[in-house]
Amino acid sequence: MTGNNQSVISQFFLMGLTIPPQHQNLFFALFLAMYLTTVLGNLTIIILILRDSHLHTPMYLLLSNLSFSDICFSSVTMPKLLQNMQSQNSTIPYVDCLMQMYFFMVFGNMESFHLVVMAYDRYVAICFPLHYTSIMNPKFCGSLLMPLWMLAIFYALMHTLLIARLSFCDNNVIPNFFCDISALLKLACSDTFVNELMVYVVGGPFIVVPFLLIVMSYARIVSSILKVSSTQGIHKFFSTCGSHLSVVSLFYGTITGVYLCQSANSSTVKETMMALMYTVVTPMLNPFIYSLRNRDMKKALIRVICNRKISL
Repeated sequence: MTGNNQSVISQFFLMGLTIPPQHQNLFFALFLAMYLTTVLGNLTIIILILRDSHLHTPMYLLLSNLSFSDICFSSVTMPKLLQNMQSQNSTIPYVDCLMQMYFFMVFGNMESFHLVVMAYDRYVAICFPLHYTSIMNPKFCGSLLMPLWMLAIFYALMHTLLIARLSFCDNNVIPNFFCDISALLKLACSDTFVNELMVYVVGGPFIVVPFLLIVMSYARIVSSILKVSSTQGIHKFFSTCGSHLSVVSLFYGTITGVYLCQSANSSTVKETMMALMYTVVTPMLNPFIYSLRNRDMKKALIRVICNRKISL
């Protein structure tokens, strides 16, 4: 490690997307459409939940928080990607890179935490239906979400400060379209033992523990449904948990593909495409998954539109 622990370079080059010049405008329009769809779709869910009193329930309170995280999570990477594609300039200042990594970890972890709380909400709704309103009240939901937000902020701040103490010398090319902690550790020219130790010791549980909690919740749900052993019970399970299961599969499937299935011969293109899946595609699909499979959301949209027409 260098004596002053200061970074020698002042910027990084984001080289994750290699697009031929003749297709540059096409891909720019595609990614712009995907980003706008993400923002507008999740914003629509938030507005519907705020405007419609029928959706003022714990489940939809959690869904609105997930939609907010989706907007922020996608906004951490997509605007910079679109700017680089339009300006043909793939540089990002050192400080901006650290800030992007920080917010990426904050909202990425909150995505995972929200899915855990929503799984617990479904567990209470199915296994303890008579006590659901007394257990999952707004105060209890807030007491669950606030510590998780603090935990995500602390985790991201810890890794950002540990990265800031490293030195970066000659190689400043990041083979991705955003600043990821794993890419920055590979570029550091000082000792990264402490950083890598904290990634495995602290970062591993941040991915594994939420997933295990979700699996445990659904194991209890399935066990409760099997005791009923009826077509009505199975239908209730899929109608209540189908949307959440789809989002969980999409989110953790891509995360597993990127971080847990990496090998020495894995290509940069493959890793970049997987990163696009969970940073761009997943937040974009979440509103469609919940709205298309949810009767309450459809009814709320109709009520808001009809009330708008009446007021006009």
